Amino acid sequence: MRVRETVREPRVATAGDVRLRPDRALTYAALVIMAGVLATTLAQTQVLARLPLQNLLKNELQADRTANAAFFFWAGLAWYLKTFAGILTDAFPLFGSRRKSYILVSAVLAALSWLALIVTPHEYRNLLFVAIVINVFMVIASTAVGGYMVETAQATSGSGRLTAIRQFIQQACFVINGPAAGYLASIAFGWTAAACGGIMFLLVPVTILFLREQRQRIDSREVLGNAKRQLVNIATARTMWAAAGLMALFYIAPGFATALFYKQQNDLHLSTQTQGFLGLIAGVCGILAAIGYGILCRRLNLRTLLIWCMLIATIANLGYLFYSSLDRAQAIEGLNGFGYTLAELALMDLAVRSTPAGSEGLGFSIMVSVRNLALFGTDWFGSNLLDQYHLSFNSLVIANSATTLIAVPLVFLLPRLIVSRKDAEIYRTTTKRP
Repeated sequence: MRVRETVREPRVATAGDVRLRPDRALTYAALVIMAGVLATTLAQTQVLARLPLQNLLKNELQADRTANAAFFFWAGLAWYLKTFAGILTDAFPLFGSRRKSYILVSAVLAALSWLALIVTPHEYRNLLFVAIVINVFMVIASTAVGGYMVETAQATSGSGRLTAIRQFIQQACFVINGPAAGYLASIAFGWTAAACGGIMFLLVPVTILFLREQRQRIDSREVLGNAKRQLVNIATARTMWAAAGLMALFYIAPGFATALFYKQQNDLHLSTQTQGFLGLIAGVCGILAAIGYGILCRRLNLRTLLIWCMLIATIANLGYLFYSSLDRAQAIEGLNGFGYTLAELALMDLAVRSTPAGSEGLGFSIMVSVRNLALFGTDWFGSNLLDQYHLSFNSLVIANSATTLIAVPLVFLLPRLIVSRKDAEIYRTTTKRP
């Protein structure tokens, strides 16, 4: 089989181009990436603002579960279309820059949009419109930060260190989010918008001080030509689409995240602070799962990891059948945080391995978009089943677990080339087109 030729990218200036020592260049890049991941993860409407927004929609606007879940589905619209942000930032330099200018402009606009939410009337459509605008700017910032990370990693041979930093900050965001979101949900909503806007604006001074990028003219026609070739590469990558199909089936199970929020408040009578504490427990257990996966991936091949991680996630998911008290909720949230994170790590590992050479950013963003679309779409679908068809919460949990379980045997249909090797094994054959 013929090895797929890598598409040549146009030369991009990174920190190393401005005559910094390699160690200092990597340090500067790490600071930008840390600030970028922190801002574009924690300040999302689906993260720090989710619990306060859910609380506002339920208790002030009297929205039912379906309307509540639909709000977050449509608010996250830009995250499902992140691929277009990648093409935009790659093909059209802004003020002579493909990274720095996009990060600065989008971060400032996202922060201003959050501040606009403070004075936005508490009406469903008005809040949703501003939330969509916020996420558009945040997606552009996230995409530019991701592109900068890849370029710097290649220029400084620091891919492992930068990836580790990114993963650590992302997991730390989820730990911080639990108690912080619980507290913010208990006070005036304007404080949530101000907090998210402030977090997003932190990216601005860090980028100005530490992101070094030479301004240069880039032939957009050349980049668009490369983008066209990458799209062809993506369209013919059967392995990638097989992986995307498995991910879609895993995530497309009827979701119950919003239904669980209502159950916690209506049946268990939990305060928002207690709900946030449950999120903290899940986040800590998720970090433990990430550490465990980092060890196991060097000892077991990906096929074994996928099967066992998805099975553990299914078993943990069934714990919600016994969600009837605070003590049980704490144990179940911890178990699910551990199991679900394991499954996510294995699936993201699959996504990285199956992305075709020369289209890494575009291919990976497509699979992440599949994940985001399925995840938020199924939450809306699950809430609708409860509200319109009066399905019980336990029935939704069983349906979710059964659909997830169906995806497990399909792991055996994935190409052996992708799933038969351990993480520590070096292989070049993954650049072949299946």
